[in-house]
Amino acid sequence: MFEVLARDPGSSARRGRLATRHAEIETPCFMPVGTRGAVKGVAFDFLEAWDCRVVLANTYHLMARPGLDLIERAGGLHAFMGWPRAILTDSGGFQVMSLAARRRVSDEGVEFRSPEDGTRHFLTPERAMELQAGFGVDVAMALDVCPPFPAERAEVEEACRRTLAWAERSRQAYRGPGLLFGILQGGTHEDLRRRCAGPLLALDFPGYAVGGVAVGESKAAIRDVTALSAALLPGVKPRYLMGVGTPADLLAAVRDGVDLFDCVLPTRNGRMGHAYTAGGEVAIRNERFKEDLAPLDPACGCPVCRRHSRAYIRNLFVLKDFSAPMLLSLHNVYFYLAWMRTIRDAIAAGTLASLAAPPEAKLPEGA
Repeated sequence: MFEVLARDPGSSARRGRLATRHAEIETPCFMPVGTRGAVKGVAFDFLEAWDCRVVLANTYHLMARPGLDLIERAGGLHAFMGWPRAILTDSGGFQVMSLAARRRVSDEGVEFRSPEDGTRHFLTPERAMELQAGFGVDVAMALDVCPPFPAERAEVEEACRRTLAWAERSRQAYRGPGLLFGILQGGTHEDLRRRCAGPLLALDFPGYAVGGVAVGESKAAIRDVTALSAALLPGVKPRYLMGVGTPADLLAAVRDGVDLFDCVLPTRNGRMGHAYTAGGEVAIRNERFKEDLAPLDPACGCPVCRRHSRAYIRNLFVLKDFSAPMLLSLHNVYFYLAWMRTIRDAIAAGTLASLAAPPEAKLPEGA
């Protein structure tokens, strides 16, 4: 299922291959986020052309709309989306936190009230497994509780208790064709992370995720928790860091031994006029790009950089043309996929120690 092909001598980084029903996923790997079954602004044709092997979707949102029945009648989520390669689904644990004002949590499960139409949905570990099995995804996630930051220690402890109980129920209930991953919680508390790791690993999931990070804590805390958690998870199985992060975050986590990533930053920030480039982050709306006829990123081979200038893309944003956010989303997703390919090649070549991430500092006004 998971094979380590090369290791970095100076860190815990490894290059590997995760075999799934619909694709062999080369790791370390970034998964574009298609929460509701679509990567916003990026057609699947582009992703296939760029050799993207896997995308992420969300169980809660697909349960709420369009629902399991329609997806099953379509022949499963792959057929419904028109995506022939691998799909990983988040089980809905993040929505336990993000929809806090619209949910009620008990030991049995979570009752949600949909923000779109007010309908009520009850998600239990068993229901989350039924949904993901019905979707036919390649990697499913156990239902967990993701505590917010900051949270009282007692709230994080309760989230850990429920996450472990739900992990056991998920493991027993899952009958899907794909792999099922467990999720390690514990907030920023080292002792809670360590305490949760033992019972979670005893359930012998095919893979494990680091959850509960990038929910409001500092970048230093994110990286500390990632390093700690990755070291607690078995090296013979894939490790997945949920919801992180910038190109620099990804490189740091790869060095800690993480294999899989997802994050909304490429498409969300693209819609806001923010681009990731080899030279650093670019806020394309700024005045300085008004007459800049250079490509967005001269080092980039994406279709946006091959065709359009910074001035043109900025002009589209000024005009509020709907193609503007789409173009930056395209570029950013391409950039992330290319960045992970660069990291994989560096691990294989033994040059990861010399690889530097693009600058991440906040841009000054007018930059």
